[in-house]
Amino acid sequence: MAESLTVSIGPHIKDSLTTKKIMWAVTISLLPAGMAGVFIFGLNALLVTVAAVAAALATEFVILSARKKDTSAVWDGSAVLTGLLLAYNLPPQVPLWMPIAGSIFAIAFGKQVFGGLGHNIFNPALAGRAFLMISWPVYMTTWQKPRWAPDTVTGATPLACYKNLEGVLAKCPSNWDLFIGNRGGCIGEVCVAALIIGAAYLLIRRYITWHIPLTYIGVVAFMSWAFNGTSGLFSGDALFFVLGGGLILGAFFMATDYVTSPLSARGKVIFGIGCGVLTFLIRKFAGYPEGVSYSILMMNAATPLIDRYALPKWFGYVSSQRPLKTREKRKKEGAA
Repeated sequence: MAESLTVSIGPHIKDSLTTKKIMWAVTISLLPAGMAGVFIFGLNALLVTVAAVAAALATEFVILSARKKDTSAVWDGSAVLTGLLLAYNLPPQVPLWMPIAGSIFAIAFGKQVFGGLGHNIFNPALAGRAFLMISWPVYMTTWQKPRWAPDTVTGATPLACYKNLEGVLAKCPSNWDLFIGNRGGCIGEVCVAALIIGAAYLLIRRYITWHIPLTYIGVVAFMSWAFNGTSGLFSGDALFFVLGGGLILGAFFMATDYVTSPLSARGKVIFGIGCGVLTFLIRKFAGYPEGVSYSILMMNAATPLIDRYALPKWFGYVSSQRPLKTREKRKKEGAA
């Protein structure tokens, strides 16, 4: 009995790596940061995370059912990852209806409205965060200090501290505090040490490449060192601006999203440079001290254009501006 064949265009590459495996691998890599966030901020951080993930799963199931699609896709890991990333981008003390509202928007309008996984233009979790930021900015800019902080319950993030004190770093958290998570911020961004553990796992297993995150972080570091100091050019504390916000979370876990980032290595580098420049400009000149989310969303919109000009040309490609020489012309040149 003849075997059935699958006929498709090239390249014909077989690999055991699936979308489901990738989604769950990224989810696992984010667990250390989540556990650190719960340890730093307390039980409400866990409740916010659970609410966001549950709402994302429920919304995915309802919309897939309404579209008469296979509801088993709820467990492909993409909805869980969206809810998890949204929660990691929220302050830990927000009321529980906020992660629920954000996850509903992220899945419904950031993903399913485009046709589902693989068709969305923007990172769904960041779309949900932007929706919450526009709708309830007070909740989204009120920050809880670590549980062991003795003085007050709320306080500014490191970048807000720097902006409010006009660059007086001595009164802001130290770089070591930023690295271990002893500061205010969103649930999943505060402990850089935990994020690096997850990022190293993804890089070692080759789920992501270095092109976007290292380019992104490098551009922010260089521009912050060059233009964000108080003593003139090249006097800024680059490490503070790398560790002080959501840059590590954004660079390794959201800017590298397969669907919304460029396909080629050259395109990824361009994407990372764009994210870095936009992040610095927003941090430096905008009223809001952090620019990671909005910079990634803006570069998501530019991804199709980047892919158009950065993808390598296929074998035998000839530009329309330089047509192939006819056989007669080649013969004449050869005779000459």
